[in-house]
Amino acid sequence: MIRGALMIALAALLWATTGIVAKSLFTGTELQPLALGFLRLVVALPFFWLLMQRERRRQGRTVRWRRGRLLPLAALGLFQAFYQGSYLLAVDLTGAGIATLIALCLPPVLVALLAAPLLGEKPSLLTVLALFAAIAGTAMLVLSDMDTSGTLRLSGLLMALLAAMVYTGFTLTSRYSSTDTPVFTTAFVCFLTAALILLPVVVLSGGFDGLRSLSLRHGLMVVYIGVVPTCIGYVLFFSGMKTTPATLSSIIVTLEPLFVALLAWLILGEVLGPVGIAGALILTVAVVVASRYGGPSAAGTVSGGD
Repeated sequence: MIRGALMIALAALLWATTGIVAKSLFTGTELQPLALGFLRLVVALPFFWLLMQRERRRQGRTVRWRRGRLLPLAALGLFQAFYQGSYLLAVDLTGAGIATLIALCLPPVLVALLAAPLLGEKPSLLTVLALFAAIAGTAMLVLSDMDTSGTLRLSGLLMALLAAMVYTGFTLTSRYSSTDTPVFTTAFVCFLTAALILLPVVVLSGGFDGLRSLSLRHGLMVVYIGVVPTCIGYVLFFSGMKTTPATLSSIIVTLEPLFVALLAWLILGEVLGPVGIAGALILTVAVVVASRYGGPSAAGTVSGGD
């Protein structure tokens, strides 16, 4: 179990580098967030296709595509497309640390709260308290961001909130759909659908114009985002999940936003300040409570990474 837990922690660390590298790209080039989201998916698709083929060979069965199976996967792809765009826009408009903290810490709490009525149950007192704690922690992060940046970066904060809501929808859809589709087959179809949705948006918005500003180093950074945190991170996470209880896994993955905040401070010079640090800790505690007492849906919220 220790080896599995370490693999999940490493996956969280790799996922945490997404926002850091993305912020560096937005600062040093003219690459647009939507274009980066599309390129990330395109780079990752061949690897997920290979993983899907390997998964099929191991299971010795072929997935039969039916409408009842494809529709939930298409919905997941739609959520993924919106999440890629909104999260990377939030990173561009604010900072990697605060965008990730809001985008990834709120969904587990929201899922724990929304899962209760979906199951016909009342939310527990701890779930409600976790929600209020998450709101308080988010407010503290906003106040800290205003203090350190000298202004209210409202558009970026709203994008981070949108990313959190989209990721909540993604998680609920993945939890309550009855596709019974293998993990990497789901990932491949989801990423392919998201890429097809983002492509016309990027073309119409002129997002590919920024590619001319990319040097070889910047191109390698794009490839890094598509391969290391996306593909290798997923493989590490699901490998670790085989020997690690789901609740423990969900708690370990809550390290990701904290890893991002630490890396943003060390590499990008982003400072949360005392109020922001307190808010980040409150958000993390809220996620742990939601993951521990909010039921299996909450526990699975953070399994996707950035």
